[in-house]
Amino acid sequence: MHRCCGDWKMEQLTGRVIYKGKGEGEAIVTTQPISFYGGVDPNTGEVIEKGHELQGKSVKNKILVFPQGKGSTVGSYTLYRLKKNGVAPTGIINSECETIIAVGAIISEIPCVDKVDITKIKTGNHVLIENGVVTVL
Repeated sequence: MHRCCGDWKMEQLTGRVIYKGKGEGEAIVTTQPISFYGGVDPNTGEVIEKGHELQGKSVKNKILVFPQGKGSTVGSYTLYRLKKNGVAPTGIINSECETIIAVGAIISEIPCVDKVDITKIKTGNHVLIENGVVTVL
């Protein structure tokens, strides 16, 4: 949250809805694509991809912000396993959501939007996703 001289700053970004719904939480942001299959531990939600800028960080209950997915289509199922294990992100924001992430978000019922300028969101921001509108507090 930005607070200056008693004023709260809020920014709204509009994106394309991949899976509608409402997700809220602290943002965790990366400029690198994410592979869920082999890159995120489905039991803990921790990013385990060697050399990734989020390595060692958890996506659990966060708004996960990244440019796009990468890797195997099994990544969709890994996202589903994260949800079933209670360690999934509460929302996903992409620059360009490709098929692996889209399918994973839909089957996992995780609110997801793309076509968003992710440079406007920083790790630690409180973010609300609601039906294509991203509010950054």
